[in-house]
Amino acid sequence: MAEKKAMALEMVSRKSLFCLFALTSFLFLLSWFFVLRSTGLTRFIDQNLLPNSKPLSLIDNINSTRTTQNSVEPSKRNRGILVNSEVGEEEETSEISDDVKCDINNKEPLKVFMYDLPPEFHFGLLGWKGEGKNVWPDIQTKIPAYPGGLNLQHSIEYWLTLDLLTSEFLDIPKARSAIRVRNSSEADVMFVPFFSSLSYNRYSKVNPHRKKSMNKELQDKLVKYLTAQKEWKRSGGRDHIVLAHHPNSMLSARMKLWPAMLILADFGSRPTLLYFQGAIYRKDGGLARQELFYLLKDEKDVHFSFGSVQKDGIRKATEGMQSSKFCLNIAGDTPSSNRLFDAIASHCIPVVISDDIELPYEDVLDYSQFCIFVRTSDALKEKYLINLIRSIGKDEWTQMWQKLKEVEQFFEFQYPSKEDDAVQMIWQAVARKVPAINMKVHKSRRFLRSISRQDRLLRTLPTPSNFW
Repeated sequence: MAEKKAMALEMVSRKSLFCLFALTSFLFLLSWFFVLRSTGLTRFIDQNLLPNSKPLSLIDNINSTRTTQNSVEPSKRNRGILVNSEVGEEEETSEISDDVKCDINNKEPLKVFMYDLPPEFHFGLLGWKGEGKNVWPDIQTKIPAYPGGLNLQHSIEYWLTLDLLTSEFLDIPKARSAIRVRNSSEADVMFVPFFSSLSYNRYSKVNPHRKKSMNKELQDKLVKYLTAQKEWKRSGGRDHIVLAHHPNSMLSARMKLWPAMLILADFGSRPTLLYFQGAIYRKDGGLARQELFYLLKDEKDVHFSFGSVQKDGIRKATEGMQSSKFCLNIAGDTPSSNRLFDAIASHCIPVVISDDIELPYEDVLDYSQFCIFVRTSDALKEKYLINLIRSIGKDEWTQMWQKLKEVEQFFEFQYPSKEDDAVQMIWQAVARKVPAINMKVHKSRRFLRSISRQDRLLRTLPTPSNFW
């Protein structure tokens, strides 16, 4: 009996303690509620933390929109968010704060340190001669012209350099994906302004009075210069951007400048079904051209013929692409050519037959949405390619054609550059690689301090002669 009474008393005491604790907690929370109310913070809690509040639901809307846009169309991410904000009720859109809008639309531009290389590496190749110690032309007064024709397909070096020079005096916030900084310690990446494609096109032949070409000499000078710079030594070159857009440019320097980041090329009424005009007999990977010629030359709605840039050839090729549904892009002496980008500009669906082609911005652009890719081995099977093209119906072609028009701007170079044009897309592609570069640089430094400490320790240890 005594034991039962003791157990009952113990249970009562526990219940009493629990009730006392609960009452104390309630009074504590109540007191804080009155303090918050007196300071006006309860209104903030009611408006921003309760599940049914409008600002929270709108922010959720925007976040879900951002997720959707990231998986669908890179070209319309910011645009899609704005459209979704404006489509809702007026009273709701008016409540989105300016801070939220800034977070959605504003991104920090890529900070780029550009080496002040002598003019012989860049605008000097265009015939520009600086006065005194001037390294760069005054582009606010006159911009040195870049040569036309086939040179233009590998002119990225020129446009990116102009864009960085412009960033110091021309403020276009919406189009500015990269800015030049003068202090390399503040930069995300280091930019090497060498017009390597132009150097290859103009100066790759050896002059009879010289042992090696001017193009080779410039590459040797560049390697010697870069590898001696503190910026290169600091990262081992991992954060450096080297331009080698022409497939044959920088061939002697590429491996010597490893592991730098190389920017390469390897990337109505339409009565004609399939179009190709160009050099048919090529070497190496381009041997497929002549085999395809014999497979397709007799197809009634296929244009497959020899052509060149001479005698109005460019105009005729442009007109042919603009009047065709599909345009062949076949590997030549190199995996890619400007024909792919001409097709995009002509809104002609590219049919890519090149197993080794590299394409620009492929980490954000899904080329399969507006291009047809065919393995070379398949394309050379009799009737395989033409049957594949004929199997694509009007609706599928129209979808690809619409997508082609949307991405066209990403391949256009212009000065000054504009939002989402080729210059800005390249800078954005570089920016996406910065985190990986930083990780590699940091990993490379793991044991540097340990080695330094070991060296100091060895220097402080007594030599064997000191033991006796």
